[in-house]
Amino acid sequence: MNRIAPKGKGELSVDGKAMARGGLAPWTYFNEELNAVEKDILFRRHWQIACHVSDVPGKGDFITFDMCGERAIVMRGKDDQVRAFHNLCRHRGSRVLSEAKGTCRHVITCPFHAWVYNMDGTLRKAAAAETLPELDPVKHGLKPIEMEVWHGLVFIRFLPGPQPSVAELFAQREEEVAPYHLDEMVNSGGGFYEQEMPINWKAVRDVDNEGYHVPIAHPSLQDLYGPNYYDEPLENGTSRSHGYLTETPGKLWSVRHYKKLLPEVSGHSEENKRAWLYLGLYPNTVIGLYPTSTIFYQEYPISAGRTIQRSAAYRYKEETREMRATRYLAERIDGLTGVEDTQLIEWSCEAMESSAFDGIILSDLEQNVRAYHDAFRDSIPVMQLEDAPAPNTVAALNAEMSAETSD
Repeated sequence: MNRIAPKGKGELSVDGKAMARGGLAPWTYFNEELNAVEKDILFRRHWQIACHVSDVPGKGDFITFDMCGERAIVMRGKDDQVRAFHNLCRHRGSRVLSEAKGTCRHVITCPFHAWVYNMDGTLRKAAAAETLPELDPVKHGLKPIEMEVWHGLVFIRFLPGPQPSVAELFAQREEEVAPYHLDEMVNSGGGFYEQEMPINWKAVRDVDNEGYHVPIAHPSLQDLYGPNYYDEPLENGTSRSHGYLTETPGKLWSVRHYKKLLPEVSGHSEENKRAWLYLGLYPNTVIGLYPTSTIFYQEYPISAGRTIQRSAAYRYKEETREMRATRYLAERIDGLTGVEDTQLIEWSCEAMESSAFDGIILSDLEQNVRAYHDAFRDSIPVMQLEDAPAPNTVAALNAEMSAETSD
């Protein structure tokens, strides 16, 4: 477990390792050329949660997921296997499925020219096949997307990337996660929630990756776990944050009743029976594990100044009244926290373009912000620069700096 130790005014320390207190340069939050590089290196080449297996419960059920110019389908086939494909017809590139979710009874039919695909992605037939060259069912089928199911959560990766499997990334968390039985959960009924925000996506991570602001900015979380919250910074692709419920009854209605009604779910460790656990996955995903429910959320860019935050919530199939009530109360507390965080994110992001802004000064309680910033610099070396590169040079300069780093 990583713990922080105070250092001098210019440094903070994580497990004895000194870390500078400054963050990313302001230009990295509003540069469109950099945003294009981020989409390719961070989002297409790292694992993203698409859904949970319960979101496609029956044969032919599917969800679609769009991100950073990519379009995915996750579908359960006739053989009961869950697969992921690019939502892209091999004829002219049309979406073959336009709905956010639904069910294909027998086949997938492209709405443009009626090319037909089987539920395993293979090409079944093309309209007016005699006018086309010979088509191979597999070669000309829907292109598969790399996919991995971890504890019921469906992860996809659009392009090969630097991360190992999801199971390997979370190996150090396996013993703690297993008692939650995530694979047995189902969507709590709300599907997927998406919020568009007028900010750079990294500003979401900057606020979400530290608990320093909880006492003043989040009355409900302070009432829930107060000083019993700590962050373990990003290491080997994952981070961990933990908030153990205080023994006080709670001042706020939602918190007071949550603590009062929270049942003891068998299997959880003593540390987690009355705690909220958050697991971060680099670069942009968080899984929230609560005693009676689970959530995930992720943010990804539309542009340098526009971001989508996407989330979903899951419950146990067999819920007692207490489990259902505390799940509702947890969602209520999360909702209040989300509104508060959205305002903080917007304020901190807009500051980056102010003439008065001259950088950030990290507290010893913000080590995970620094850890993520260091990881961003490692992934995209051009982000190490204090000043923005000349126009139309960001991608080339980053490629040059990456080559130098790998030598």
